[in-house]
This record gives sequence, C-alpha cells and structure tokens, in this order.
Amino acid sequence: MSKRPPELRRTWLFVGGADDGELAAATNSRADVIALELEDFTPPTRRAEARAKAARLFDTWRAAGKIAAVRINPLETDDGLPDLSAVMEGRPDVVMLPKVAEPHQVERLDARVSHLERDLDLAAGSTELVPNIELARGLMQTYDICRSSPRVTACLVASEDMAADLGAERGPDGIELNYVRERFLLECVAARTVAIDCPYTWTDAEGVERDTRHACRLGFKAKSLVNTAHVDIINGVLTPSTEDAAQAERVVAAFEAAQAAGDGRAELDGSLVEWPIYLNAKRLLERAGALAGYE
Repeated sequence: MSKRPPELRRTWLFVGGADDGELAAATNSRADVIALELEDFTPPTRRAEARAKAARLFDTWRAAGKIAAVRINPLETDDGLPDLSAVMEGRPDVVMLPKVAEPHQVERLDARVSHLERDLDLAAGSTELVPNIELARGLMQTYDICRSSPRVTACLVASEDMAADLGAERGPDGIELNYVRERFLLECVAARTVAIDCPYTWTDAEGVERDTRHACRLGFKAKSLVNTAHVDIINGVLTPSTEDAAQAERVVAAFEAAQAAGDGRAELDGSLVEWPIYLNAKRLLERAGALAGYE
C-alpha cells in the first residue's frame, strides 16, 4: 500500500519516548500517524535513551502502515540539534517542530534537514516538516510559517501551551480556544496546508467525541491526540459515515438533475442546493473513497 498522503492523516498520536507501555499501545492502535515525542513527554534525562529507539520504532510503525513522525525539541535549546541528528538516521517521514513563532525557525530546520539528508544518503526532500503553533505570536503568522518551506505539508495548533500563553482558563468545552482554532484553520486553508486540530486533553470518551465533532464542523480533517484510547473515536468522527455518503449522493444527484433541466440549483429536503454545496458533497464522496483504500 502506498504511503498515506497528508490530507488523509486523521489522527496524529503523540507518545513519550521513555514510556514503553504507551509506545506499545500506540504501535497497536489504529492511529494514522504516531509521533515520538521528545519534548514535553520525555524527561530530559531520558532523551538520549528515546533517541536510540527512534530508528527501530519508525521501522515498526511504517511496517504497520503508519506514518512515522517525531517531535524534536526547539533548535534553540540544547536538545534540539542532538534530537534531529539522532532521529534522522531512522528516516522519519515527518519532523515536527514545537513552539514555532517565526518563519525563520522553519527555514533553519529545513536547511538542517537538507544537510542531514545529504550526509545520510537519503532522498532529497523526502522528510516532511510540520510546524507546531503553540504561541500567540505564531498564530498571527501561521500563513507565513506554512509557506516558509516546501517541506511543510501540515501544521498543528496546540491547546495547553497556547492557553497558557494567552492566560486563558482551560475547560473541557474548549471555548477559550474557539478563536484560535478558527483563525488557525483559516490561515492553513489559505496556505493550502493541512490543518491539524489541537488535542483534547481530558480522558472522557464523550468529551473527545464532542470536541472532534466541533472541529469537523469547522472544517478540520485531522486532529492531534495524547490518549491512545481516543484514536478510534476520532477516526470515526473524521471518516464520512455510510449515512453521510448516502446524503452526499442525494445532494449530487439532485443538483445534477437540476443542471440537466436547465436550473442552476436544486431543492432537497427544504434546502437549496447550490454549486458550493454540490462541490462539498463531491469532496466528501471522494474523501470517503480515498480513506476506504487505507482501511
């Protein structure tokens, strides 16, 4: 099977590099992407140990049909460059960079990755980059950050660090991040970059389903997560259901029949179906078919 393309990566699961139990659970999950998290989830004293596991983990995840990702520490820190140099030997599909606030941070990462690809005899340009927007300054520059390197295939917005930077009070309903998520999505869409929604950091199943449905309503097609138990819930919400596909087929049929009859729009179930609604229905059916090829 071919490598799952960025637009079909629904779940981005972060797992600490020092937690063997969580690493095993993540490997056995149905997450589309697993990210070896070397920053917040791995204590500084165990980062060297986690780096040493990277190549084996990446191979295991790829063999299971997953995208193998890693989140290194910021390059400005003592661990950033050692993280990157070590994990690149394992050929990660994606390198994620936290705390991105300026385009030049991605440009620096791009240059370093290019150098390592040459040194390690890897295919030039084969490593994707995914900046993580975790600060207000980064949010205000998301479009430019997404456009700062051709390696950037997706961008992720954080929850806890962003809320802390804003001085916001966190709650399971996530209302304090409503504008952040909407602004982030708009900038990513404008940059033609996949937008990855922030994680739901509570443990309840009902809450993560509600939060994911809200993200889906906004337009997100991908979501990050920190709890392996949430993978199937998020995948389920972000995969068009049989009912969704059936309704989309009705919309397409009604609109095309109206067009054939010389009318520019159709009426279906008391709602007017115009060109944008028709295109959305076509996209949903295309996405459903594409995702089915990876199940």
